[in-house]
Amino acid sequence: MGSRWVARCLLASSVFIAVSALGGCGDGGFRPLYGSALINGSAVTERMATVDIAPIPGRVGQRIRNELIFQATGGGAPKPPQYRLDVAIRESVTSMLVAVDGNAGSQIYSIDASFSLIRLSDKKVVASGTSYGRASFDRVSSVFANVEARQNAENRAAETVGQEIQTRLLAVLSTGNV
Repeated sequence: MGSRWVARCLLASSVFIAVSALGGCGDGGFRPLYGSALINGSAVTERMATVDIAPIPGRVGQRIRNELIFQATGGGAPKPPQYRLDVAIRESVTSMLVAVDGNAGSQIYSIDASFSLIRLSDKKVVASGTSYGRASFDRVSSVFANVEARQNAENRAAETVGQEIQTRLLAVLSTGNV
């Protein structure tokens, strides 16, 4: 039993040393994304408020834009813009569970959003990418219920796209190199 106790003590000591060593990683590049640490004199969330979100056509585009604006400003006033975010979306609907008579029992609403973050001082694209949002909805015999179900799916997919774009932008803006 003595050797087991020594082995456990050595293991516990090793874990303690490893965890203690990781405590210094804040200087090596690992920082919490939503932390209060300053980056080039401003918090990451404040830098997000300097992003002007360009209009996105359509009802779903407006939902994505509203989501991004709210996430950037928290409902407050935006800061003077240093960046512009351009977003282009493509929407599609895929039928699932198609019955013999051709009626779909459910559908999947999809958004593919391409975005570019442009630094206004020199018009350089500092970040770009694609975000995807998918939401399923059931189809029933009521036309009103189908319209409401689709709009709900559109809203859920738009929220997913807005949150993903925001997370990616925060990651870019947190580097301080843009």
